[in-house]
Amino acid sequence: MISIDPKKNTERENYKLLTGSIIPRPIAFVTTKSEQGVLNGAPFSYFNIVSANPPMISLAIQRSKGYLKDTARHIQYQGQFVVHIVDEDNVSQVNETAATLPVTESEIERANFTVIDSHCINVPGVKEAKVRMECRLVQTIPLLNGDEQTGDLFIGEVVQFHLDDAIYCEGKIDPRALKAVSRLAGSSYAKIGDFFEIERPI
Repeated sequence: MISIDPKKNTERENYKLLTGSIIPRPIAFVTTKSEQGVLNGAPFSYFNIVSANPPMISLAIQRSKGYLKDTARHIQYQGQFVVHIVDEDNVSQVNETAATLPVTESEIERANFTVIDSHCINVPGVKEAKVRMECRLVQTIPLLNGDEQTGDLFIGEVVQFHLDDAIYCEGKIDPRALKAVSRLAGSSYAKIGDFFEIERPI
């Protein structure tokens, strides 16, 4: 077994170890609104569930040379954001939004997404996602490397769920119908594979 001290690695080396081993990772496609009212969209795979009571999710966004990325800045400004689950049908469009654009340009327009209004917040979502969650910011936690802030962990409460009729039945989401995709390392993604069940011990 190889043992590696992360303090002796570069950031990129640690990134490769993390993204290569913590797989598969769910992908959040996040829409936010700038101070100028421009709708921003970007994918993030440092994303997961925090709590079901109340329903909360986490989203970690790394800083670029100490500066907030657009999504992080908009979340702090608005206190609101929409999380969409990336699936086989929309992953190519989502990938288009990963391009680096000026803050005055909308990734949503670039990827030809259909904008749809939210019910409880002022940030719209996109119609092409089978799962859409309207979120209000609950807490921001700084991520530090010594004295340097290298990222931000956002905790958001889901205030409204939107689910495609085709994936929802009797209170449950059909994973086969959702067809969520996950992030691996590099340019690799994965589809939902074989299903199996293991009963929990009593």
